[in-house]
Amino acid sequence: MAVKIINDKCIGCGICVKNCPFDAIKMDGKLAVVQDNCTGCNVCAEGCPKDAIEKTSTTMTSKVDISLYHGVWVFAEQRQGKLQGVAVELLGEGRKLATEIGTELSAILLGDKVDDLVDELYEYGADNVYYANDPQLSNYTADGYTAVIYRAILKYKPEIVLLGATHIGRDLGPSLAVKCNTGLTADCTKLDIDPEDKKLMQTRPAFGGNLMATIVCPGHRPQMSTVRPGVMTKSERAAGRKGKLIDLNAELKIKFKEGDIRQKVLEVVKSVTELVSLVDAEIIVSGGRGLGNAEGFAIIKQLADKLGGTVGASRAAVDAGWIEHSHQVGQTGTTVKPKLYFAVGISGAIQHLAGMQSSDYIVAINKNENAPIFEVADYGIVGDLYKVIPEIIAALDA
Repeated sequence: MAVKIINDKCIGCGICVKNCPFDAIKMDGKLAVVQDNCTGCNVCAEGCPKDAIEKTSTTMTSKVDISLYHGVWVFAEQRQGKLQGVAVELLGEGRKLATEIGTELSAILLGDKVDDLVDELYEYGADNVYYANDPQLSNYTADGYTAVIYRAILKYKPEIVLLGATHIGRDLGPSLAVKCNTGLTADCTKLDIDPEDKKLMQTRPAFGGNLMATIVCPGHRPQMSTVRPGVMTKSERAAGRKGKLIDLNAELKIKFKEGDIRQKVLEVVKSVTELVSLVDAEIIVSGGRGLGNAEGFAIIKQLADKLGGTVGASRAAVDAGWIEHSHQVGQTGTTVKPKLYFAVGISGAIQHLAGMQSSDYIVAINKNENAPIFEVADYGIVGDLYKVIPEIIAALDA
């Protein structure tokens, strides 16, 4: 059990018995008694009028019965009623993992009147959609989203939970992991299933991108990962596909009281930098230190405009103040997977390669024929970028 009754405070009112979502508290005469199936959700303690229930301490050394956990869950991140691209990517990756394990793929969706997204999630591959609909869930808050998803995890016990490494996912993931007493591997770039015991193998860059570390969570569940947007292949949409809806409002009796959610969203302001969408770009032309100065991005933009693409940059160019951080591609910038990626004047540091090496086709332009970027490029041009790019533009015009 994860909570205990303080007998000299308990008055036998029975409120905890009614509030417990798992039927884990019984009355023994005039005293409440916690049963072995207590999950530690703390709902009873929060509703006790006499503070007669306290949560017992748990540590990461206590393992759980992992045989009770089944299924792959994807957090279906939505903003203002629009499903985010990273959720579609995770559904694609989640389907592969679920198939290898031999289990179902589910999405968990929170919001206010976003019913239309349920069918969209089915069409992108979700077998089940766990849906919580409440006005206080219309915008993301750490308290609101953590409370609902945590209770859903306790009740339904997924073995894997995947979130996008977005601003929301990077805040929500750690909150859930702490509540669930499990681990979290952040900013993953690769996910695999161990063929021997079916545990999740989570790979992410480490030590500044100088090596790739594969991390496992053998003794706790769920296994949780945040995955960088733009890394995984999006799930293909199958029009008309259907699945099963689990109404969390009914199943968990969701009802927020005053003070449950400490954060308040007063206004949603979209900044100008949001207009730079590297994740969704099919063609990216990136410039690096080899440009020599900020004015060099003028020729990068010419080529990008000619190709109908987006301007990217290396960390060196951003650190030099030549272009805004929103254009940065790499481990500390944006991970991208376009159909065509131009690396212009970029040497190919590991930090940058980690963010673009999954592109379908890579074209590198560099004066140094020994630059590491040529090792991952499909096509390499050794030469002065200020001579090469105008020739490419002229050829495109012709």
